[in-house]
Amino acid sequence: MSVLITNVFAVDGDGRGDALVDVRVTGDRIAAITPAASGGSDASGEATAVGASVIDGDGRLLLPGFVDAHSHAGGLLGDPEVPLALLRQGVTTVVSGQDGVGSAPGDGRYAGEYFAAIDGPNGGYDGGGIAALLAAADGASALNLATLVPAGTVRFEVMGRSTAAATADELDAMAALVAEGLAQGAVGLSTGLDYVPGIFASTDELTALARPLADAGGVFVSHMRGGYESGSAAGIAELAAISRGSGAPIHVSHFHAEPHLLLGLLDQLDADGIDATFDAYPYGRGCSLLGMPILPAALSVLPVDRVLATLRDPVERERLLTEWFPTIVDYPSLGPDWPSMLTFAHIAAPEYDWAHGCTVAEASARGGASPAEFALDVLVASRLEVTVVMAVQVERRDADLRRILAHPAAMGGSDGIFIGRHPHPRARGTFARYLDLLVGGGDGDRGGVLDWAQAAALCSTRAVDRFGLGERGRVRPGAIADLVLVDPARVRDRASYDEPLRLAEGIDDVLVGGVPVLAGGLVTGAAPGRGIRRSGIRPSTDRSAGGEP
Repeated sequence: MSVLITNVFAVDGDGRGDALVDVRVTGDRIAAITPAASGGSDASGEATAVGASVIDGDGRLLLPGFVDAHSHAGGLLGDPEVPLALLRQGVTTVVSGQDGVGSAPGDGRYAGEYFAAIDGPNGGYDGGGIAALLAAADGASALNLATLVPAGTVRFEVMGRSTAAATADELDAMAALVAEGLAQGAVGLSTGLDYVPGIFASTDELTALARPLADAGGVFVSHMRGGYESGSAAGIAELAAISRGSGAPIHVSHFHAEPHLLLGLLDQLDADGIDATFDAYPYGRGCSLLGMPILPAALSVLPVDRVLATLRDPVERERLLTEWFPTIVDYPSLGPDWPSMLTFAHIAAPEYDWAHGCTVAEASARGGASPAEFALDVLVASRLEVTVVMAVQVERRDADLRRILAHPAAMGGSDGIFIGRHPHPRARGTFARYLDLLVGGGDGDRGGVLDWAQAAALCSTRAVDRFGLGERGRVRPGAIADLVLVDPARVRDRASYDEPLRLAEGIDDVLVGGVPVLAGGLVTGAAPGRGIRRSGIRPSTDRSAGGEP
């Protein structure tokens, strides 16, 4: 297949061209970049003569396809609405297996139970490890899929639901699973240290699991322990210790804290010689499982039916209400007003459908129960499949977000969750909001922090380099043609906390592997996406003919 993109300004993380160019794509690669033909007519005529399709860039910017460095869309790429929402933001690759919980290794059973409200189904995976997960992604959707080895799932495969410290033999078995996943193409190891079973892993255990990363070129990616915000210093100290003990570089997932704290911690890591990067979504609120902040970890780790039996038992419920719930006010992101800070995003129980978009305080008042009792009732009715949008005690202003995201170690990550009637707007708005908030027109609180080359680095090039995603992430001859056309005058997010399902604007044409997958703002139905194996890792089948290095 041959495509000619005419009259564009080429931009990547290394710079922006000053003159209009035509970009010829042959197969899955950029074949040539030449000065734009006058008005595009000569180039279009030539393209027609050789059977190439033509996309009129009309003076737009041509950027490398964006990489969502923290995504929960991996199992949902077969749902037409999910690729559309991502492509409208310019996202062409997602990195899955986040927060220490994922389908592979194993049979996907644990992730399918515990993270059902976050990750959804397993996307066709039913066992076979990282290699099978990536193979299933080849030709299955419009987007590329990379994955991390999830440390919590690894712990579950070796130790089940144990809350105990790992033995030497268990550490060896877990490290072997990590090494196997890396050998099959995973780009790193993820942890979720506020989730189960990751919360039970010690720093020494995590260091042992991280050691295979240093030799393989993978990254230690962590949802830190302690709820972020005021707890971030302890979380960063632990990651630094893991890096020093393992030799692995670190990447902080969805780093959120007050700017002076966050930036100061990054400066300290740099001063200590720790190789560190981070992703952060451009919003002031978070989103997670309702059970994560409001249930004890020792309860959450049990099988669902045992958790539900405990929540239904009058004696056990009373113990939770009187002994446990008073302690959740110390969770760094919440505080004593937690019922007003949690808004229902997804409730699996149909009888509570009316509560979507309500805070726990609002819904409990309507339901005639205390907030704590109402939250437990909803969890029981939904078999724990409930997520909430989480406000924080000190919500980030746009000016704060601009300071954080301008940091050279930042990269784009939405933490987008697509399950739910009233989800967080970050799933459909993150990357368009980066461009509007950080580049924009440079007036007021919009734009002027980054130029377009720096925005391309934030949204694409840095993640490609950090995670070894192959010869993509740049607009140059020979690069894989994951490409996005951006109208700088129109690009913006439209999703909001009140209307979270609205799609982004200003990106109407996207190519993945040289194939148009979004044209005129609509998906084309093409499925050129690949399972991306970390650079240097090749799949074992003929599916490697997708241009991966």
